[in-house]
Amino acid sequence: MKIAIPTRNSMVDEHFGHCEYYTIVSLSNDNKIEKTEMMESPQGCGCKSDVASVFQQMGVKTMLAGNMGQGAVNKISSAGIKVIRGCSGEVNKLIDDYLNNRENNFSIFLFF
Repeated sequence: MKIAIPTRNSMVDEHFGHCEYYTIVSLSNDNKIEKTEMMESPQGCGCKSDVASVFQQMGVKTMLAGNMGQGAVNKISSAGIKVIRGCSGEVNKLIDDYLNNRENNFSIFLFF
C-alpha cells in the first residue's frame, strides 16, 4: 500500500493543489515503511491535473492532506483513494501517528 502527502519543506502543505511535491510512502503488508520517495507536483491546480490517475497507477490508496477543496477530494476519491483532510505538521510525525492509529494527533480528521 502507498500513502501520498502533499508536502512543502518536509511539512504537510496547507494547499493540496499548489504543494511543492508529494511524499509517497510505501508500506509493507505489516504496515512498516519500506520506502519514502518524493514526486514532483504536476503543473496546474490539483483538481485540474492528472495527479489522481498517476497516484492510482502508483498504487496509492490513501492521501493525508491539509486543506483540500471538494473538487480535488472528488477527483482523488473517484480514483479509489481514501482522502483524509485536515492533517498538519511534520510529514514523518504524521506518518508515524497514522500508522500507530493516533488520530487525536491530527488537527481535523475527516474521511471522504
